[in-house]
Amino acid sequence: MKEKLMVAIEQGMLHVLDNAQMKSLHQVLENCLFGVTISQLAGGSTSSFQNIDNSKVLESFVAAKHVEGCSEKTLSYYYSTLGNYLKWSNKDVMHVTTDDLRCYLAEYQSGGRTGKVTLDNIRRIISTFFSWLEDENYIIKSPARRIHKVKCGKTVKETYTDEELELLRDNCTSDRDLAMIYILSSTGIRVGELVGIDINDIDFVKRECVVLGKGSKERIVYFDARTKIHLQRYLKMREDSNPALFVSLLKPHERLEISGVEIRIRNLGRKLGMSKVHPHKFRRTLATRAIDKGMPIEQVQHLLGHQQIDTTMQYAMVNQNNVKLSHKRFIA
Repeated sequence: MKEKLMVAIEQGMLHVLDNAQMKSLHQVLENCLFGVTISQLAGGSTSSFQNIDNSKVLESFVAAKHVEGCSEKTLSYYYSTLGNYLKWSNKDVMHVTTDDLRCYLAEYQSGGRTGKVTLDNIRRIISTFFSWLEDENYIIKSPARRIHKVKCGKTVKETYTDEELELLRDNCTSDRDLAMIYILSSTGIRVGELVGIDINDIDFVKRECVVLGKGSKERIVYFDARTKIHLQRYLKMREDSNPALFVSLLKPHERLEISGVEIRIRNLGRKLGMSKVHPHKFRRTLATRAIDKGMPIEQVQHLLGHQQIDTTMQYAMVNQNNVKLSHKRFIA
């Protein structure tokens, strides 16, 4: 009860005092109320405490992120992740403590429901939410400030070899699938960007294409001469009028969806006995080879549409053979 009273007083003075004054007020309240037990407010009611409707605050947060340009997929992830926490907590966000957040993350991890990468994503989303609450003056200080990044072991993720790429291309049973693999391997675009491309977005003369990336940001990507030939061959055999670049093989030839691309490529990999065959692996392969051949990391970042260069570095796996050659050249 005493803590609630202190929070209510501080919350009421939030718009009047600056940070230094708020810190002084908190210290004064702690000193004055030290050893004091408060069972109830005058009148025997706690209704005078300021309460925050968690569901409405969550909706406001998601709306703010929508305005900032987050995709529907990201917004849905925010909503479900934070909704799960608030349901577990059953506490007004104004009274959430650092220990509450730590207990939630520890319980989530101990349940065997997630790995460290996913756990850190949950931590990051919760931290973003409470930082927003602090910025919007819902709370005085984010309880997530002292919760640090979850340490995750780095694993070297696989890329396609030249032989695997050739096998995938040689075993395509349709011009559409062949063109799809060529453009994925040549541009390194995301599968979500692939299915959003329209025929009019392609410039065959310049061998470039406009894609809509994360945050609704447009960028230009480039493809090679072989990709151009296979794209033109695929478009020439099409008999529909759908503006989408890639459509279903069967009528009514609707725009291909992400799941359709993933299933098609995964099934092709299974047919060939190849492991971990999926669209995103083409992206990682392109990034790795670009850096391996000396392309400046800043240009790779722009090519992949990454906002942070650290993200680009996670995609690029250094070729160990080149490390050995460099060691011989510069050190040995």
